[in-house]
This record gives sequence, C-alpha cells and structure tokens, in this order.
Amino acid sequence: MKSIFDKVSNDSSKVVIKRYSTSFYFSSNLLSKSIRQDIFNIYGFVRLADEIVDTFHEFPKKELLSEFEKELWRSIDNGISLNPILNSFQLTVNKYSIPKNLISSFLDSMKMDLEKKEYDTIEEYKKYIYGSADVVGLMCLKVFVDGSEEKYNELSPFAISLGSAFQKVNFLRDLKDDSKILNRVYFPNVDMNNFNEESKKEIIIEIEEDFRNAIKGIVKLPKNSRFAVYIAYRYYFKLLKKLKRISSENIVKKRVRIHNFQKFVVIARSYVKYQLNLIQWI
Repeated sequence: MKSIFDKVSNDSSKVVIKRYSTSFYFSSNLLSKSIRQDIFNIYGFVRLADEIVDTFHEFPKKELLSEFEKELWRSIDNGISLNPILNSFQLTVNKYSIPKNLISSFLDSMKMDLEKKEYDTIEEYKKYIYGSADVVGLMCLKVFVDGSEEKYNELSPFAISLGSAFQKVNFLRDLKDDSKILNRVYFPNVDMNNFNEESKKEIIIEIEEDFRNAIKGIVKLPKNSRFAVYIAYRYYFKLLKKLKRISSENIVKKRVRIHNFQKFVVIARSYVKYQLNLIQWI
C-alpha cells in the first residue's frame, strides 16, 4: 500500500532532522501538528542535498547531485519516488503547490557550492543566499499559510529577510570550517587572511537589519507556526549577539555554540514574551 510507504518516507525525513539538527528538531516540534511533518519533509530534502555537496567528498558529488535532481523532478511529476526523502518532499510540494522555481533556485545554489569557492560580488552573494536559504523559508511559508497566495505574497519579504539572517549568521559562525575545510568564502570583499573588527562590524550591521525586518513578519504568521519561528529567531539572534562579543580573531579560530542551558533560557524568555504578546525587535 502506498500509504504505508508514504508513512515510512515521512518517518525518514523526521529521522534525518532529528539526527542532523537537534535544535531545529526541537523548534519544529513546537509547530502545529497539522503542519509539522511537512516542514520535516522540506528540511529532509534540503539536508540531503546539502550533504551531497558538503560532505560526500570521496564520491562523485556532481554526478550524485545531478541524479538527485533528475529523480526529484520525476517524483514531483509522478507523485512518487523510491527515495523516501524525495517521496516525502514531493508529497509536501504537491500538497501545497510549492512553486518549482523555488526548488530550482535552491538546486542552483547547491551547484554553486560544487564549483565556486569565493563570492566576489554582492550579486553573486545575494543569489547564493536566496537559493540556499531564502527559498527554504518561502517553501515553509507556503505550508504555514496553507497555500494562500494572498498571505504568502504579504509575508514573503519577511520570510526572505529571516532566511538571509539565518544564513549569514551561519556564514559568520562557520568562517573557520568553510574556509579551512571547504575552501569557501561567502562574504564578498572579505580577506580571510586579514579578517578584522571592521569587516565583522559591517557583516553584523547587515544581519541586524535582516532580523529587524523579519520580526515584522513573524508577528503576522498564523498561530500554527508563530511561536516555533519566533523561537528560531531568538536562538539565531542569541548566536549573533555572542558572535558580536567575540573578537574577529577568535571567530576564525573556533565555531561559536549556544550551550543547552542558554537554549533553555532563550526558550523560557521567548515563551513569556509570546504569551504576553510582546514579540518585537530585540
């Protein structure tokens, strides 16, 4: 029965997120049960594609990504894939009519990771962020608003800002691993041999502006997703504040983390603000 295979596929996406990102898995469980699985399905797909380009170094990554993409489009058209992760993703894509151009943009950024090592212009930088992060937020937004075009169009600019903020925080936090292990530098006009306080300050100002715009949309999200997205927002903003306090020299030496106790504090404070209807720029 296809329903049993679909259940196995959904469970597979859930396991992927649970194993790869405990923080995201926790925040996703704060979503309404009616949409939780669909968000797992989106991130299962994203995680698998990201793994191909970031970690499968001993395998033909370009070929793997190409086959992955071919099977993806077949699965969406046919309504099934024998790859459980792609099968669960196509269920969500077809259920909410997620635009194919969002998926194409995501895959374009994954292909850029196979070839590009430095982003010399603002245009290249923005294109990569849009495809690797913003469109993921837009896919999730389609689920949050239950496919409503009016609500989707209203909230899209804020979803893009939030996706950009999250990705740029990741870039800043992962400067060491990206440059030393993957040989990538995403920030344009940044010299990794001379990363200084001025460079860090410019990046943080840019991220803060993204966060400042994103919160305007979070307060307008449906109740099915508002608190979970707010938790993610507060968690990443906490990361940014920690990065702000650390010297530029140390940022390129070690990866900044939020300890479990600090995560619990973020959750507790967020819950109080949410209950008191005090969600705002922090």
